Amino acid sequence: MRWRSPPLPLLLLLPLLTPLVEGAKKSEFRICAFNLQKFNSAKASNSRVMHTLTRILSRCDISLLQEVMDPQGKAIKSLLAALNRYENYTYKSLTSKSLGNDPEDMQQYVFIYKTETVSVLGQHQYQKKQSFVREPFAVEFQSPKTAIKKFILIPLHTDPKKVVKEIDQLYDVFMEVSKKWNNTNVMFLGDFHAGCAYMTRHDKKKIRLFKTMFSWLITDRVDTTVTEDTSCAFDRIVVHGQSFLKGIGPFSAKVFNYGAEFKLSHARVREISDSYPVEVKLKNSALLLQATPLLILLSVSAIVQSFLSAL
Repeated sequence: MRWRSPPLPLLLLLPLLTPLVEGAKKSEFRICAFNLQKFNSAKASNSRVMHTLTRILSRCDISLLQEVMDPQGKAIKSLLAALNRYENYTYKSLTSKSLGNDPEDMQQYVFIYKTETVSVLGQHQYQKKQSFVREPFAVEFQSPKTAIKKFILIPLHTDPKKVVKEIDQLYDVFMEVSKKWNNTNVMFLGDFHAGCAYMTRHDKKKIRLFKTMFSWLITDRVDTTVTEDTSCAFDRIVVHGQSFLKGIGPFSAKVFNYGAEFKLSHARVREISDSYPVEVKLKNSALLLQATPLLILLSVSAIVQSFLSAL
């Protein structure tokens, strides 16, 4: 069989495709969530940990950090300094108050974000203490880069003993926050412990986030744990509504295995956490507008070529 060169119309359009693909990579908007497992000043003083952590977080426009134990803010200050040295972006942070019932296990939710690509519109600490051990800390963001201009991120690091109850009550948080900001583009993310023995298939019947207009982007079959002894989808990303779902990059929700990506030993990976970060990409509206005329040209080219071949 003789090799046939691509049709002339397609060859003429190939130079137009290259900058479009390159532009897509540069304009990606990534949201990440990472349980840092007792991130404190001592951990922040480990240069190996900080080097790897800056490589991980610099990939993301917004990073949610969980299990941060830094009431004085020194560890996060060090992390921001490392990121601002490492990248050509300016990073800022937004931190919740210390949350929990055990004085020895008080944790904070921390958002780290690139000021060049996203801004903060508002923040809201959920107050119903009886509903959660670590109440969600909601933040409304705005980005000129994304198809969904304004969106709300709501983190949750569940208590392992109350997983089903706490995930179900995220619905109440959604109702409160979406009404407060008149915005239903809501994303829940974090270490839900939503897998293995903590949340079974039977338990889903008790959780309203499985009964209403919510999409679970990290599925049950995904393994978000570092240890080889477990395979559990503890860490999740959940979005509300079709409009937000349409603004998500197809198949972009995944686990980021930084050990494999950076060629690190298992011991180096475990220095940072026992969980891998999860992430998702938002579509870029400007890129979609640029791509539409080109897609039309490609379609016309294919039709013309098909017609010519039939002659």
